Amino acid sequence: MSVAAADTCILALDGHHDLAQTLAGQLTGAGRATRVLSLERRHFPDGELYFNLTDNVQGADVIVLCQLHQPSDKALALWFMARHLRDMGAARVGLVAPYLAYMRQDIRFQPGECLTSAYFAELINLSFDYLLTVDPHLHRYHSLSEIYRIPAQALHANDIIGHYLQREVRNPLVVGPDEESEQWAKEVAAVAGCDYLVLRKTRSGDREVAIHIPDIQRYADHQPVLVDDIISTGRTMLRTAEELVSQGLNKPLCIGVHAVFAEGSDDVAPAYDEMRAGPVAGIVTCNCIPHETNAIDISPLLLPALTDILRHPPQRSDDTGDTV
Repeated sequence: MSVAAADTCILALDGHHDLAQTLAGQLTGAGRATRVLSLERRHFPDGELYFNLTDNVQGADVIVLCQLHQPSDKALALWFMARHLRDMGAARVGLVAPYLAYMRQDIRFQPGECLTSAYFAELINLSFDYLLTVDPHLHRYHSLSEIYRIPAQALHANDIIGHYLQREVRNPLVVGPDEESEQWAKEVAAVAGCDYLVLRKTRSGDREVAIHIPDIQRYADHQPVLVDDIISTGRTMLRTAEELVSQGLNKPLCIGVHAVFAEGSDDVAPAYDEMRAGPVAGIVTCNCIPHETNAIDISPLLLPALTDILRHPPQRSDDTGDTV
């Protein structure tokens, strides 16, 4: 199939086809003709990856869409596909990773530990012209630019979560589990047009921590909402939910940007099952990682950023700092 030089294409490398189709339709509606590429992929009997990109991408602007939950196999696929797209004549290859992996190991806590965040960033730097992601878990990095040399933009889901609360939740109350969460709780509540409160912990001993909920009677008829960037084990949300309910508030709605949900083991239930069995009113996530809890669409968040990138291509730097 022929592709004109001005065309924009989206390649869903991880099966995130619904989001790919939505973005393609929105970009086309915004005046940038965009279509989703067809990709045949499978494993050889020995486990090696096989890809066949049947579309012609000569001169095209290709957006690779890949959420990097369970990232190890996907990392190799990213390398192969980025090199292949360039060999096939793509004018530019960008990465949209709604969930960005390998941000955890940003310092050596023990001598000899592998600094995977920096090394994974180097793989992406070598492969792509730009990176777009949503609420990366930066830890000790202040920005993506500390490890990414390519133009890298982190978008934030506060607004779309706030709009969701405004539309779907009656009388919401955004609850931050601790002082560190006050900034995002305030921002989400401002968009939703509702109150927020931040729980204060008082330590009375090495292991005794009390949580005080201010003005509890005032919020008796509200729907508490817990928001976090990643739901992994879900333990923080569950403990907070238990405390809210024990002090007389309604069961909270739990909202996460990234539906990681840790798998179970012989003696530990899967995180999603454990949360559903807990004192929560419901669990909602953004569609950064496909999951049955997805109810908040990130495409309105991605669309303006992608439109701007496509209209004003960012300049990347080589190892010397010169633009290329």
